[in-house]
Amino acid sequence: MEVKLWNDKREREMYDNFADLFAIIKATEKLEKAYVRDIISAAEYETECQKLIAHFKTLSSTLKDTVPSIERFHDTYKMDCPAALNRLVTSGVPATVEHRAVAATSAASSASVVAECVQNFITAMDSLKLNMVAVDQVHPLLSDLSSSLNKLLILPADFEGKTKMREWLSRLSKMGAADELTEQQARQLHFDLESSYNSFMAALPTAGT
Repeated sequence: MEVKLWNDKREREMYDNFADLFAIIKATEKLEKAYVRDIISAAEYETECQKLIAHFKTLSSTLKDTVPSIERFHDTYKMDCPAALNRLVTSGVPATVEHRAVAATSAASSASVVAECVQNFITAMDSLKLNMVAVDQVHPLLSDLSSSLNKLLILPADFEGKTKMREWLSRLSKMGAADELTEQQARQLHFDLESSYNSFMAALPTAGT
């Protein structure tokens, strides 16, 4: 005896759409695994993934009344496709696009920190030239510089600028807020700042920034 899944054309169309949705989720899961295992190239993956995401968006929009939750659809039919759910529902873009966005954000962040370091170096050196040599004037400037250098991950822990700023901050913390650097100390600090700045600028090209 033949069992009919639908009673009319509308129901039949709904089940056809269910089948298409099921197929898209399954195909996306296989595509994600193929990409992770390096079975296909990034370019091939991105092209196919964008097609599947576009089909998924169109279909899920059509089915929004009958399938309000894709996760529930996934669970109801025991699909076991976590990578597909992540790509189609959570992310909405191919992994390659996601990675490029992360890399661009990281590069922009690095460029921002580099600019901050340069500004802090110049501010500290200019302040010394203007004879701002009291501890409570110098300490915040060196503290800001040290902090920005530490934020720049491309610099090694033993980078000259980091080491020298730590030494100067340690020295200043033992002095009173109203104490002033001697002329010799001010000259040495300016020399250390200039030397560290030159090392910093020289480090940037080799670090790929």
